[in-house]
Order: sequence, then structure tokens, then C-alpha cells
Amino acid sequence: MPENGTCASVINLRYQDGSEGSPSNPAKYKNQAYAQLRENCLRRGSLFVDSTFPPDNRSLGDLSSLKSWQEDEVEWLRPAEILKRQNNSSEPAFCVQGASRFDFGQGYVGNCWFLASISALTLQKRLLAQVVPMDQTFKNYAGIFHFRFWRFGQWVDVVIDDHLPTLNNQLLSVHCNGGNEFWVPLLEKAYAKVCGSYADMSAGLPSEACKDFTGGVAMMFQLREVHSAGHDVKLWNQLTNATECNSLICCGTAQKGDKLVNTVAHTGLVDAHAYSITGVTEVTYYGSKVRLVRIMNPWGKTEWNGKWSDKSDLWNSVSQADREKCFNRDNGEFWMELEDFCHYFLMMFICCENPNFLDGDTDTQWKCQIYDGKWVAGRSAGGNVNSSTFATNPQYRIQVTILDKDEKEDQNILISLMQKPEQGHRKKRRLNPVGLTLFKVCIRKFCLLNRR
Repeated sequence: MPENGTCASVINLRYQDGSEGSPSNPAKYKNQAYAQLRENCLRRGSLFVDSTFPPDNRSLGDLSSLKSWQEDEVEWLRPAEILKRQNNSSEPAFCVQGASRFDFGQGYVGNCWFLASISALTLQKRLLAQVVPMDQTFKNYAGIFHFRFWRFGQWVDVVIDDHLPTLNNQLLSVHCNGGNEFWVPLLEKAYAKVCGSYADMSAGLPSEACKDFTGGVAMMFQLREVHSAGHDVKLWNQLTNATECNSLICCGTAQKGDKLVNTVAHTGLVDAHAYSITGVTEVTYYGSKVRLVRIMNPWGKTEWNGKWSDKSDLWNSVSQADREKCFNRDNGEFWMELEDFCHYFLMMFICCENPNFLDGDTDTQWKCQIYDGKWVAGRSAGGNVNSSTFATNPQYRIQVTILDKDEKEDQNILISLMQKPEQGHRKKRRLNPVGLTLFKVCIRKFCLLNRR
């Protein structure tokens, strides 16, 4: 049984203990075995070079933020060489004093959605340890590292070398604020490999990376619609439940105009930008409770400047204990009132190992079942419900039974549909419109009477 107040993981129920693709035994991405490759390099006295994701422009891709002449000047350097070029005498380190959301800032790649997800991941240490093996160091060095992601039903172990793209001796993409710390740039490179290239990471939704960090249930909330419908209380309850259920929570602003450009509005918020939610709280302001959401900009700077921001005078009218929740520093993290949050942010994403954040029942035990199938033209691709061939679509019957007769709502079921693309590059993947239709199956009982 799980500890009181924590969510029981539904993910581990999907796998037989130790089976390939399970959290404890991830599948080898591109058939690369980390331990074996590392041992071979140490035995030969050579540093690993990843031929499946080579340190050149093929792995960089066509970055829209770089001019062609800048792409020609990109150098792929290992961490020790980067520090040397920067006249930094420190030895490279994988992670110093634990991973934190304040460790890094965004670079040239437009992957704020991914970095916001990392920021949320750092708050959940158990999940972080699953994605980022923290036993990695630069001691007994072989130039090879590995990370784990959940991809379409199984965990995979992704191997990389530690060549990182630089421009003018500075990391081209995400950088760690510690100077000699490299866990985030290396994690980003592993995910770029999964996506196809660094350029393939440009633009996206945080729910995509959160799903790959947890293998859990992801839900999106249209904040303005929720607020307009008067569902703020329900939203607040689900938000507070999510923070108690070890969830990854992110949000995003709307784009301004027709172009996807990160302009900074007069509010201090960035347009078309992803943020992570790092906390919620209530403070007492002149006898009334005010609901606040703490938000983090993956840039590591540029903050909301409205009510309850770092420099807001409202903090002077709350108790000393509440006042200590606010830190006036330009680190990208700030507080917003729930009403302003719903007004200025477009979407919120919650991703959790199980759906307990929906009602806050952290002791509920979920059962999980995965069905893999295909829509095959002429055989099982039956079209939508209005098509005459609809019945040829894959069909599954689920029976929901009451487990606790004293709990009226003990018939919850959550269905998630996932489409696995065939293309290797994320930006080139073609996702077809898919859907599912639910029918209630009525079982009629017949009584046969015999006449005499």
C-alpha cells in the first residue's frame, strides 16, 4: 500500500516486474546498451562518439533562430573543452547539490515547452531519478551518458555522447546557471535524439514531454473557458489535488497575432510561451482568502509585474508568514492570483502517474490495461460513426464493476488514446485525425417459460 497522502503509481501495473520496457528494465533505444558501450570505451581508452546522433549539423537540424553563416560556425564540444574555452578552471560536473528548477535557462532552441516540463520534473524527485540517472559523473570518464523516457507504452534508455553544440564558445541551447553543471544540456540532447534533431524540438506543448517523463495521464484545461463557466472552485481543487499527487503541471500563454513569436507583453508575460506551475497557496488579505499560483518562466528571468508579483505592494498587507512566500529576485518565478492566471494564460496541463488528481482520493488503487491496434485500409479503418463501415473499426469491451459499495462514485474509468507516428523526425510526423466512440452495452435477461 502507498504511504498515506501519496498517489499509488498506476504505471508499474502495466508491466511484469523486470520485463523489457518496464521502469526497472527500459528497452535499448536504437539497440544501444549503455553499460556495454561505456565498458568498451573504458577498455580501449577512447571517448564515445554516437554514430546514431553524430555531433554535426544533421543532429542540429535547421534552426530558424540561426542564420546559415551561424550554423556553419557551430562547434560540437565536450564539457571539459567548453569550460576551457570559457577560461573556467572548474572540472565539469553532472549535477551539483541536487537538481533544481533554478539550474538552467533557455537558449537558441525554441523548446520552452520541454524546459517548462523539466522545471516541473525537478519538483518530483522520484520521477526525476527515473528519467535522469543521478549516479552519472565525469569520474572514470568515457564521454557517454544515458537518460530514460516513456515512449508509446514502454520506457526506453537513450544513450548519447557528450558533444554539445556551441556558438562563440557558449552553449547554443539550454545552459546551466552553475557554470560547470551539465545535466540539463545532456538531458536536452537525449530528447533531441528522440525527436530527430534539436530543430525538431522547436514549438510544442508541455504535455508531450510530461507524458514522456511519467508515462502517466495528461489532461489539458482551457483556462478562459473554465473561468467564464464559473468553475474556478473546481479548477482550484484539481490544481491543489495535482500538487499533492506528485503531478507535473505546466501552462501556456496565447500567441499574439498570426505569428508564433515570444514577444514580452506589458504585463511581463511572454506571448506564445510555456511556463511551469511550481506551487499553489492561499494567503489572508484583509480577512479574505486569496488563491495564488506560483509560476516559473524557463528563461530564468522575465516575470509577471501585476498583482501579487515580486514587487507588488499587496505583500505588505499580509502576515509575516505569508510574506515569506514571496522572494523579490529576478529568477523567472512569480505568484499570480487565480483569477488573473485564468485571464492571462490560455491553457494548463496536468500530467500525473494516475488520475487521482481529479478528485483528490490519493488512496484509490487503479487498474490499467493497454490495447495496441491498427487502422488498416480496407480492413479495420472503418471511418467515423456516420460511415457504413464504422463497425469494422477495432472494438474493445470493458466491464466496470463496483469495488466499494459504500462509495457511490467507485466506477471511475479514464480512457486515453495515443497515436504512434511512423516518421523519425518530430517535425515531419504526420498525425491523422483519430478518435474513439463509447457505447453502453445493455445486457437483457430473458426468462423462458415452458407450457405444460
